[in-house]
Amino acid sequence: MKTFRILGASALFASAMALAACDSAQENAVEDSAEAIDEAAEMQADSIEDATDGTGMEEAGEAQADAIEAEGEATKDAMEDAADEMDNNLPQ
Repeated sequence: MKTFRILGASALFASAMALAACDSAQENAVEDSAEAIDEAAEMQADSIEDATDGTGMEEAGEAQADAIEAEGEATKDAMEDAADEMDNNLPQ
């Protein structure tokens, strides 16, 4: 699971770098913050899963971790959408 996350993050980073030349500095800063929030949520979720693996709380831990990951992803997506709108509203 962590391998797929690393590969996915690498692909996302490469795509972001390809598009970064088209973005404003403000948009890039917001997107960097969004990515950091998502990564922090994933680390928190991983910690919960690790702490509850093999215990009676494993199922609840996985559910909580899934919710944290989903919230982090939703926050990241909303911030990136807002950053894109910010760039779209700048004078050309």
